[in-house]
Amino acid sequence: MEAENKERDIKERTFRFAVEMVRFYRRWHKQSEVLRILGQQALRSGTSIGANVQEAQAGQSQADFLSKCSIALKESRETVYWLRLLYESGECSDEQCRMLQREADEIGTFSAPLSSP
Repeated sequence: MEAENKERDIKERTFRFAVEMVRFYRRWHKQSEVLRILGQQALRSGTSIGANVQEAQAGQSQADFLSKCSIALKESRETVYWLRLLYESGECSDEQCRMLQREADEIGTFSAPLSSP
């Protein structure tokens, strides 16, 4: 039962994170060309996390499941990078950028498999 709750939590959490990344991008993408380009990178990696978590749930094998989880972890780390770059370069000094960076970092700490097929 606990594994089921954890699975639902990470699926929902990564989906909510993707929604926030979309909102973040919509809000800032017209500010500067640099922000638009770096924001697109963050948007791509940030929305990919949840997509890979969802794909992992339909993995055809243990190896497929672990591969998708690994990709989700890599995407979360990439998202942290882009958001950190946006913040520290001064392109986006908004607290939402820092909050998203922290959330991506926390999501990336989920290293235990959710549930294997």
